[in-house]
Amino acid sequence: MNLSKTYTAHFLLLSILLIVFLLLNISLGSVSIPLKEIFNSLLGNTVAKDSWETIIINYRLPKSITAILVGSGLSISGLLMQTLFRNPLAGPFVLGISSGASLGVALLILGSGVFGGFFLVAIYSNWALAIAASAGSFLVLSAVIIAANKVRNTMSILIIGLMFGSLTSAVISVLAFFSEAEQIQQYLFWSFGSLGNLTWAELSVFGVIYLVGILGTFSVIKPLNSFLLGENYAKSLGINIKKSRNIILLITSILTGVITAFSGPIAFVGLAVPHISKMIFSTSNHKILLPAVALIGAIILLICDSIAQLPTSEFTLPINAITSLFGAPVVIWLLVRKKKIYV
Repeated sequence: MNLSKTYTAHFLLLSILLIVFLLLNISLGSVSIPLKEIFNSLLGNTVAKDSWETIIINYRLPKSITAILVGSGLSISGLLMQTLFRNPLAGPFVLGISSGASLGVALLILGSGVFGGFFLVAIYSNWALAIAASAGSFLVLSAVIIAANKVRNTMSILIIGLMFGSLTSAVISVLAFFSEAEQIQQYLFWSFGSLGNLTWAELSVFGVIYLVGILGTFSVIKPLNSFLLGENYAKSLGINIKKSRNIILLITSILTGVITAFSGPIAFVGLAVPHISKMIFSTSNHKILLPAVALIGAIILLICDSIAQLPTSEFTLPINAITSLFGAPVVIWLLVRKKKIYV
């Protein structure tokens, strides 16, 4: 079997797994819904119980779509950062974009104890949280882009991003010190991450911004492949380093920013999925890796969300805890078994 047929078989299998875990994710929860009724609901046929129809259309289907968008978006962002910085430990949050989003939400939630008034009303709106997170992400993104144009060394951008993360964490700590326990608890719950709070209107906005970021990745496949052998090699191929670097930073910021704004900071996925994908496909070609990490990231987050729902229970565990608790040991095992860090 040649490589193209191998890749086709892998993608076919992943596509089937994506559909299977999507249906499983919709089926499981505090109320178990038969797969037959899920198909009826999705096809517009009559469902045995009206309550099942409401649960599927208004809650579980948006949540499953959110899981797919978040899992694929974080995985692609992680791959872009690991390639750009040539660092296997780089993830989608190294630029400080997520920290900027966290600062925006912290100013809204924790700041309500200081400023009151409008802030006290706004913290109960999902739109307000998303706008605050987006504003924080945009401010950090602007600072990172400005810094990227001032320095020549790509590693300096990584350090600058980490410093922005430390700075925003310090500001959040100061806000938390002066806040009431109720505001701190609400911010803590947001930081756990959530996939199930979006309405169809919010999901539509999320999807449009996500699509803009995904379409941008097609323009950087050649630069990404050339960056694998260093910037000097990329220059020899005629790649505009500064322009390509800025586009990659912008794409990562768009995806990471919108995901954090609507779902909160979700760990592990963006760091680990690129390594898992490279092990499965045994290639560094981003033409193959980009769709691969998108599919695998979506599947993994659907699995994690299905576990987090605690089937037949009314409780839902924090998605952040599940992604790290179940995902980290798998990656450790894979890396020890292969005895190689993929970059």
